[in-house]
Amino acid sequence: MTGFHRTALTGAAALAVALTSAPALFAQGELNLYSSRHYDTDERLYSDFEEMTGITVNRIEGNADELLARMEAEGENSPADVLLTVDTSRLERAKGMGLLQSISSDVLETRLPDYLQDEDDEWFGFSQRARILFYDADEVENPPQTYQALADDAYEGMVCIRSGTNVYSQTILAALIEHLGEDAARDWAAAVVDNFARDPQGGDTDQLRGIVSGECDIAMSNTYYFARAIRTDVDGLSDSLEGISWVFPNQDSFGAHMNLSGGGVAAHAPNRENAIRFLEYLTSASAQEYFSAGNDEYPAVPGVALSPSVAELGFFKPDDLDHTAIADNVPAAQRIFNEVGWE
Repeated sequence: MTGFHRTALTGAAALAVALTSAPALFAQGELNLYSSRHYDTDERLYSDFEEMTGITVNRIEGNADELLARMEAEGENSPADVLLTVDTSRLERAKGMGLLQSISSDVLETRLPDYLQDEDDEWFGFSQRARILFYDADEVENPPQTYQALADDAYEGMVCIRSGTNVYSQTILAALIEHLGEDAARDWAAAVVDNFARDPQGGDTDQLRGIVSGECDIAMSNTYYFARAIRTDVDGLSDSLEGISWVFPNQDSFGAHMNLSGGGVAAHAPNRENAIRFLEYLTSASAQEYFSAGNDEYPAVPGVALSPSVAELGFFKPDDLDHTAIADNVPAAQRIFNEVGWE
């Protein structure tokens, strides 16, 4: 993948035909979806799938940890067909707990980049968010151009960032472990702590609001929080966007870190074929475009058009580091956070 762009999706028609052909054959049955995606805009994803296939989607929603615990407790009697959640570490945790199963799908294998597919075909990424650096355009003349530079002494007392217990923080550090080695990543984390403007608190939107309030000059956030404030009114942020600029880090090296939202077929799925059909549907042109238009994310399928709010952030080089490698480094990342006092 060389970058995100606004071009027409190729090959979408074939998948649309596959999903809508022989409606009498597939206009039956149901799908039990366990989802930690908490976005109202996902409603259309489900209703379109029901309309296209005749399969009824039954949803169980909750945070990721609750859903994983529930599936584990239900065991072989679990009604779950599909697990959808956010972040590589949670998908890998579900795999490690034996909650997912390997599937074979030419559609998924063909349409998704290799780095968004689990090596054992138990989970797949369907949308992405770049984790980048935002800064006060009036106060910061020379913003950091890499993740490593965030640790420079020049930015002492300027940085707002999330807690070390947050999965977004864990996965960016896990990626840096893979790229730089564990010792260098530990040194980086310790130096970033020294540059904190305040103790870690709140979500990504709160980091961006910290720039608006003047509490910090630089913040790390996923792109979709900022793009959402472009598209719709976000209290304490949308009215002040003109004062915030951004950097896609490491454009001359490994690229901007990507978080993903993904899912897999549950280990004991009672409606396995419907589950596979749903995952394949999530790679369709309509679903991929809606991830961008409805929730300001980057599509996982190369070539899908971006929504205006996402496209406004500009073109960039994403890091195509294999997400399985990132997940493997999460325990080391949490250990480093504890060691350096990144609370």
